[in-house]
Formats: sequence, structure tokens, C-alpha cells
Amino acid sequence: MTAAAAKKHDRTPRIGANPRGVVLGTLAIGLGLPSALFAAVLVLSPVTKPFMIDAFIRNVLGQDPATFGYRNLLYGLSVAILAFVLINFGAIVSGMTVWWEMRVSSRMQSRVGYNRVGAGGFFQWVADAVKLLLKEDLIPAEADQLLFRASPYFVLTGFALTFVALPFGESLIAADLNVGIFYLIAVTALVVVGILLAGWSSNSKWALFGGMRSAAQVISYEIPAGIAIMIPVLMAGSLSMQDIIRAQGPWPWQWFLFTNPASLVAFLVFFISQLAEGNRTPFDLPEAESELVAGYLSEYSSFRFALFFLVEFGNLWVMAAIAVTLFLGGWQVPFAGPELFAELKGTGGMPGLGWWALQIVSMGVFALKTLFVLNLIVWVRWTLPRIRVDQMMVLCWKYLVPFAFVAFVATLLWQILLVQVPVARPVTGFALVGATAVVAAFFIRQTRRNIAAAGDRVDLTNW
Repeated sequence: MTAAAAKKHDRTPRIGANPRGVVLGTLAIGLGLPSALFAAVLVLSPVTKPFMIDAFIRNVLGQDPATFGYRNLLYGLSVAILAFVLINFGAIVSGMTVWWEMRVSSRMQSRVGYNRVGAGGFFQWVADAVKLLLKEDLIPAEADQLLFRASPYFVLTGFALTFVALPFGESLIAADLNVGIFYLIAVTALVVVGILLAGWSSNSKWALFGGMRSAAQVISYEIPAGIAIMIPVLMAGSLSMQDIIRAQGPWPWQWFLFTNPASLVAFLVFFISQLAEGNRTPFDLPEAESELVAGYLSEYSSFRFALFFLVEFGNLWVMAAIAVTLFLGGWQVPFAGPELFAELKGTGGMPGLGWWALQIVSMGVFALKTLFVLNLIVWVRWTLPRIRVDQMMVLCWKYLVPFAFVAFVATLLWQILLVQVPVARPVTGFALVGATAVVAAFFIRQTRRNIAAAGDRVDLTNW
């Protein structure tokens, strides 16, 4: 066969050789799938509330909600549909995060990254999911059969339950619990239980080491994280996720991150602790492949293996969303205060179109902030090397815990000061935002100088 004929019959995909249909199909699914999920959350979150269902029974079905025989059935059905949408949202966001992180990391390391399945390799996460579903499910002969099978579901349950109290917009939350942040801390503990059970039930020394490391790591870092969470709780005077957001403003100088000097310290402590609790580099010691093969995952395969990684990457959204809620103003929309939301909602059963439009804007603001923090987490992972176990524990107990306690006490004193000097809050907000802008500008300038000095350039042609 001649070279020309061989080239003609060669079906190997090449960079930049994607036909237009593949590109358009990838864009349609890549944009349409998350848009559909956000739209489902947008519609179902307020519609599944009891007062909305009662309005539907009264206005559409023409029945009295108090005497309607299928009222509880409608309640249960609406909750089940919303739960199904939220679980699928977490799973699909997890898969898309895998693709995004692999593409970003490849650019940071001057690699190509995913580029075969779909345009830009977008469908690689789908291919990986299908591959893992079709693989043989192996269980070690000496493992504890029941606990080995059950541990991935503990992890998945802890992840899925976080979406109950996680806000998406002004009225877009499954349940606005008055102990929302306390609930989130409680349910995420199931992830630790699942990892520990996975390590112990595998009956493998590498898996056991990984499980014990994870238990020590997560339990230790829960302490500074919990103390750091108390700073925005003290400033808002509530444990409700929505009340914490409403206590802030839409502009950066009104966020908790900048309106209290101790909040900046608390945010850094919380951010680092979340990285450790999520087993993210530089704290991915429970599955350190250079020491423990794969840690607590060593004996897992197929679907159960996929569940662990679904939770790990899905947790990036949860971690980022909690940080945005506590410190970065959440879904607050500029020029749209609570009075405007209440006015557009009206007093009838179903809100008007203006209210729905404002909900879309609030969801967009929250999603953009969350994606910003998510990218920050990805950036940290592919920048810093893994630390040792002793360094990880020293960082927690000798540095983060004391700093968190200092920030807690300073916040108490700050709240007392604000009663006497209310102007201190806006002044501090403007000062810290200005200082942050100066630091960011200096960092960008220095980065550009480093790129120019190395004779390199920012190349996005492969995206």
C-alpha cells in the first residue's frame, strides 16, 4: 500500500481534525446538559415547596389543600423528583469537572490532555464512566463482603445529602434549614465513615493505611474548618445558609471576606482545611500512589471504584459552593435587594415572570462565583507537591487551629466594636478590597514578566 493510500485509510483522530458536526455536537451537549440541569433546579426548587404545591392544588386542580386526598402523595413525588435532579446534577458536574481539570492541568504542564473522544476530548468522562460500568466487579476473597460492598454508598450518601441545604439562588434551595451549615458538617462525616470502612474491609495493609490516614486527616482538619465556619455564623447571627448570604451584600466590599479582618484569615483556614478534607493535593495522602498503591481504593474496581471518584470530583462543587456562601456573598445580585424580590414575587400563588428572571440572574451569579473558586482549587492541586504525613499534621495542629481560634476571638471583639463604630465595616471592606486588587495586579504583572523572561507565551490554540 502506498503512503498516500495508507494516509487515506488511517482513521486515527488528530488534534484539530474534528469535523464540524463533532464540534457542534460537543458544544450542544457541553452547554445544553448543564443548562438543562440548572433549569430543572430553577423550576423545581421553588415549585416543590409546600405552599407552591398547595397553590397548585387550589388554583389548578380546584381543590381545597386541607381536604385533598393526594396532597401528601404530591409532596412526596415532588421531593423525589427534586432529589433525582440534584443527584444527577452532582454526578454530571463531577464528570465535567474531571474533563475540565484534565484539560487545565495539561495546559499547565505543556501537555495535550484529553483530545480524542469528542471535540477537545469532552466526552472522555462519559467513556470512562461506561468503561467502569462494564468492567468486572472484583471483591477480594479475604475482604469483609458486606462492608466492602457498602462503603462506597456511605461516601455517595454523604455527598448527595449536601445538596439538600446547598443554595443555588435566592429561592433555589431544596430545604432552607435553620441549622443548614451544621447539617452540612454532619452529613459530610459519612464520607469519612465510608473511606474508613473501605480501608478496613479490604483486608489489605495498603488500603488500611490509606483509611487510617484519611480518618486522622479529616477528623483533624474538621476542627480548624469548624472554627473558621463560626466566623461568618457569628457575623450573620444564623446557621441558615440563606440567612448567611442575606447578611452580606452583592458588592465585594460587602462580602464577609472583606468586612472583617479576621474573616480573611478564616477563609484561608477554611479553604486549606477543605482541601485536606477532600483529599486534594497537597493533602492526597490517603491514596498516595507513590507509597500506598492507591490507598483505600487499592482493592476496588468497576462501579464501586467509579463512585469514589464521582464523590471526589463532585465535592469540588460542594467545597466551592460552601466557600462562596460563607464568605463571597453567595447569590446576591447587584441593585436587587430583598424588597425587589418580594415585590416581583407578589402575593399570589405563582410568582411573576420578573421574579423568575431574577432567580435566573441569582443562579448565574452563584454559579460564576462557584466556578471561580473551583478553578482556584484545581490551580492549587497542579501547582503544589504532595506533603508528608507529619507536615500535614503539623500544619493543622500548630498553625491552622491557633489561627482559627485567634480569628474566632477577634470576630467576637469586632462585632462588639461594630455596635459602637458601625462605619468600621464599610471602611474595612473598601480597604481590604483595594489591598486585594493591588496584590492581584502585582501578581498578574509578575506572572507576565516571568512568561516573557522565559521566552514562553500563553497558548490557547488547542482549546
